[in-house]
Amino acid sequence: MNPYIFTSERLGFRNWKSTDLDVMTTINADKDVMEHFPSTQTRKESQSFIERMQKQFAENDFCYFAVDILETKEHIGFIGLSKQEYYAGFETPFVDIGWRLKKSTWNNGYATEGAKRCLEYAFEVLKIKTVYSIATSKNDKSMRVMEKIEMKKHSVFIHPLIADDSNLKECVAYKIEF
Repeated sequence: MNPYIFTSERLGFRNWKSTDLDVMTTINADKDVMEHFPSTQTRKESQSFIERMQKQFAENDFCYFAVDILETKEHIGFIGLSKQEYYAGFETPFVDIGWRLKKSTWNNGYATEGAKRCLEYAFEVLKIKTVYSIATSKNDKSMRVMEKIEMKKHSVFIHPLIADDSNLKECVAYKIEF
């Protein structure tokens, strides 16, 4: 049985399994990966994240999908869609596209390839009309991916969930419509 909801050329996108916890805990504990977040995350926080994604998938047919490299079946993090409900200066709730990958897989084009494929799934299968992507204004790497997937800068805002963090609170929103 095929474990993937859909695939791209090199990546498989699937719902989360309990066996993904070790990899996500390692990714979430990496200071370089979490540079643009208020802190790294614990194993318990990673478990909570996986459970939230499983619930989102059950409710919406999408989430930040667990991603594997097809050739090796290695789980490398997530790329996908998530419903967000915090106020960002535009319609709420909104669908966000995001990614978080193992540092050892960076600079291979996986985030761009995976995000493009997730947008196809959002627009063609789920019939979502608008997708946003959010990053801190200092996260140039994520903004480059947003531009590569043809998203356009929409706005700058103070993120309400990190408004107390002077280094991270200013965020940018990119947008794409089908």
